[in-house]
Amino acid sequence: MSGTGRYRVVIVGAGSAGITVAARLLRAEKSLRGSLAVLDPADKHYYQPLWTLVGGGVAKKEASEREMRTLIPRGAVWIKDAAAAVQPGKKELTTREGRRICYEYLVVAAGLEIRWDGILGLREALRTDGVCSNYSYDFVGKTWECIRSFRGGTAIFTHPNTPVKCGGAPQKIMYLADDCFRRSGVRDQAEIVFASANAAIFQVKKYADTLETVIARKQITTAYRRNLIEIRPLTREAVFEHLDTGEREVMCYDMLHVTPPMGPPAFLRESPLADADGWADVDKHTLQHKRYPNVFALGDCSNLPTSKTGAAIRKQAPVAVQNLLALMRGAPLAARYDGYTSCPLVTGYNKLVLAEFDYTLTPRETFPFDQAKERWSMYVLKKDLLPAMYWNGMLKGRM
Repeated sequence: MSGTGRYRVVIVGAGSAGITVAARLLRAEKSLRGSLAVLDPADKHYYQPLWTLVGGGVAKKEASEREMRTLIPRGAVWIKDAAAAVQPGKKELTTREGRRICYEYLVVAAGLEIRWDGILGLREALRTDGVCSNYSYDFVGKTWECIRSFRGGTAIFTHPNTPVKCGGAPQKIMYLADDCFRRSGVRDQAEIVFASANAAIFQVKKYADTLETVIARKQITTAYRRNLIEIRPLTREAVFEHLDTGEREVMCYDMLHVTPPMGPPAFLRESPLADADGWADVDKHTLQHKRYPNVFALGDCSNLPTSKTGAAIRKQAPVAVQNLLALMRGAPLAARYDGYTSCPLVTGYNKLVLAEFDYTLTPRETFPFDQAKERWSMYVLKKDLLPAMYWNGMLKGRM
């Protein structure tokens, strides 16, 4: 398929960021109806924060899925195709199917790329018993199968040496697994290992202190600065690189939950929009591109120095929209993003620490109590209230 399309605004990506921005723009500026395009090839849209609970056996993966056509806001043109290259100097991009799309303003909300081939043997291992990952709709059900069928031995949970969607997710499923092992009576026959490329359990001290007590209470072994580089499923061995010494370390597993490495999409990292690491290079407060003023970026594909979460997008989207509209009108870009993000840290069934913080790693808590404490109420917030807020509020541009 080929052809040329011309739009006032083009949004690349129909994930959390792309749909939220589209909805907000169309609510704020009726003249954009029919001249705002959303570029995304996917038939389905997923509320991925629910996958932790799916992997822990307390939610169905089908609840995380919606038809994309039902979520693209009225007034937007859905181009069901993928970006292949972008030429910001010409104000145009090309798609996988050969279309040429011209724009006045571009919003890059392309998410990130899951690199399943970034760990030697991972794809093969995911087809074997005991190896699972919450980072795919196709695989997340297997996580629960692995957890509930575990009968003892070593259960390893990994965190890679790259940015990931929700930095707390690799450890949240581990805490649920520990609870499940205790309920099924196999915890005394199990060793749980958190093998993380990070240097600590969490980057904000207030919440890290609580998580350290959780680790101690659950008797979890931590192995920091270890990056998973290979899986040998025939011998049930996981090979890690020690990031400080460069040495290889082999751990045997009976269960292995893998968080794969992630990175910016290929079209973005190969474009003039990318920084040295391949992420969209934007001002961290205005979300405007540093070299191309008619381009904005937000969400997981951006180089904003904060955790890549849906909660961050909820605060970024209004800033991107306000500043894009200001640019269209020739006004100053007054809206500012302070780096707010949130990570609902599930620490077990019916327990959750709600971490909220900004660029300075200063807690920015919503509720009038100490959110570093494990609470049932915050677990209910994550399980029942946040999904409803996502589908009915955020994606409709209402919050």
